[in-house]
Amino acid sequence: MPHPTTDLANAMAGAFNAGDMERVIALASQAGGTADEGIELLLGLAQQATGRYGHAAATFRRLAQRRPEVSAYWNNLGVACRLSGDLPAAEQALSTAMSLAPDDADVLYNRGLLYIQQRRWTSAREILLDAVDRAPEVIEARLQAAFACYVCGDNTGQEAMLAGAGDWPGQPGEQALVLSTMLSAQGDLEAALAALARAQLPGGQAGESLRWRIAAQRVLLHERNNQLEQARRELERLPLDALDALPPEAHPARADVWRAHAALAMRAGSCADAAALYRRALASAGDEETRASAAFALAAACDRQGLHDQAWQALQTAHAAQLDTARDVLPELLAPDSQPLQMAEVDRTALVRWRPLPAPDSRQSPVFVVGFPRSGTTLLEQMLDAHPDFRSMDERAFIHELTERMEQVGQHYPADLANLTGAETDQLRAAYARMVGRVLPDLGQHRLVDKNPLNMLCLPMIMRLFPQARIILCLRHPCDVLLSCSMQPFRSPAFMVLCSSLERLARGYVQAFEQWYRQVEVFAPQVFEWRYESAVEDLDGHLARLGAFLEVDDALPMARFAEHARSKRFISTPSYAQVTQGIHPRAVNRWHGYRAQFEPVLPLLRPLIDRLGYAL
Repeated sequence: MPHPTTDLANAMAGAFNAGDMERVIALASQAGGTADEGIELLLGLAQQATGRYGHAAATFRRLAQRRPEVSAYWNNLGVACRLSGDLPAAEQALSTAMSLAPDDADVLYNRGLLYIQQRRWTSAREILLDAVDRAPEVIEARLQAAFACYVCGDNTGQEAMLAGAGDWPGQPGEQALVLSTMLSAQGDLEAALAALARAQLPGGQAGESLRWRIAAQRVLLHERNNQLEQARRELERLPLDALDALPPEAHPARADVWRAHAALAMRAGSCADAAALYRRALASAGDEETRASAAFALAAACDRQGLHDQAWQALQTAHAAQLDTARDVLPELLAPDSQPLQMAEVDRTALVRWRPLPAPDSRQSPVFVVGFPRSGTTLLEQMLDAHPDFRSMDERAFIHELTERMEQVGQHYPADLANLTGAETDQLRAAYARMVGRVLPDLGQHRLVDKNPLNMLCLPMIMRLFPQARIILCLRHPCDVLLSCSMQPFRSPAFMVLCSSLERLARGYVQAFEQWYRQVEVFAPQVFEWRYESAVEDLDGHLARLGAFLEVDDALPMARFAEHARSKRFISTPSYAQVTQGIHPRAVNRWHGYRAQFEPVLPLLRPLIDRLGYAL
């Protein structure tokens, strides 16, 4: 005859498998104080599934105390404590689970979720990558690992985690929005839109709010990819007056819709309307990223109206929000004397020790476009890409990744560049070619354009691998560069810190150029200075001189860059809209409207301004 406890456990299991969690909980009450492990486990899982996180934690704690050697019970306790908001208890439970099962992917994943909730982004990234390494087929772990990489500015890790994401099944609404944002940042519009189309939404008001957010995200995706007609059609489905019907707590939906309307108002030149909408979005922003995005956009709208004081005030709000994010990722960079830019140099004495090695000639080498961010590098990249001889790959940090590759195998960069053998340099060039090939599989005989502004700090690696390469240094008035940097929502935590104050940014700018000029004296590379203001004054003449430097017969196709940029699906940098409009003088001496803010840093900048041939 079956034992009563066995009958009860079987009934609970049947209810659990049928998804009837309330019946599971009701049946468990019949066990009284004699519940066995199976009954307690089903009860805890049902309590957690129905949002009774505190009760679930109590149930799993009893199990863990009864069988302290079972890692799964500690793991379940950690999850329940995290969901109930008791983060110290969650950490203690998950630490115990890890000590019992250090290679359990589920435990690693749950601890990674805890770190995300605690905003310990670097730790979250590391442990979630470990979880994926042990269970690469678990999509939830890949998504959360990609998100941690996204916040940490690890673009390579993010792309690796999202490989094949276009084929993933639908994700819950919030995760679908995050996935769509990350895929868009990688330039994969189709996958980003597909993630939204497959989103799994709950019923009721929560689902309705998510539908509004998803629709607003589609507008912003199309605008970000310069598909303005599609964006306008999507926006017609989001009338502003309909927002009143949403419940009071639907702040994220309202903020997203206001931002979508504002983005297209800016494109239409209705800057005052856009500013009003961005102010509403900023007032309702519930997290740092949304607050920063709305504040940067508000600053741009005010700037376009000539409201410089209001624009600067919005920028302070934006940078404060970004600094909160950077503080959670790279707290060491917040020290006053920190150096957010990674700098490494080779002096003449060290260069003497470099052994001569075979290397590609200039036509077999990439064309490197460098310069401080916001100096016109994207504009020049699109000009080169418009020429049939060249292909660009958008902004990639492949040269920097090669320096990291050296460090990973125990070679110190740049000191050990002197000791590289021909085989080792061939291996580094092959690794670079593989990375390029994933982005430009059809490069063929085209000359590669590698545009990354801060490759100006990686000149030793460039000169070791491609000593005959043509390098184009983009120049623009330093104050215009710094103002433009201040107004951009950079994703890199290091650049968030660098741009957090004008003084810190000016100091970093000067240090970058001082290093550049020291390294140019050491290596004597083939460099052409592309000056933004000269291109505005005489584009054809400047292009002719650039064409001669690059040894092309006809530079005229480069002048059709705006048309070419409009035909491209994605441009990753903040200049994605500007480069489609052609070259214009509006960005020249734009900093004059903010001269009062620049006065304290002009003494620091003056020597470099003089050296570059600019005026105050």
